[in-house]
Amino acid sequence: MPAVDGHRVVCHLDELLDRRGMTLTALADAVGVTVVNLSIMKNQRAKAVRFSTLTAICDVLQCTPGELLTVEPYPLGGG
Repeated sequence: MPAVDGHRVVCHLDELLDRRGMTLTALADAVGVTVVNLSIMKNQRAKAVRFSTLTAICDVLQCTPGELLTVEPYPLGGG
């Protein structure tokens, strides 16, 4: 069954930033988006992300979309 907010996508921005020793502010500057927008994404509250933003984040963090975003499996008996 889908989550209450309609998706099971999990953002791993915190982990990627930590591994690279980078701050959210530095990433925002490098990507050209606001810290607030990245914070919304980092805190699992984003409803959408532009491909251009996703590409820029992946370029700066040297990762793939699959490292940045994963989809939680349906709970047992859910789906």
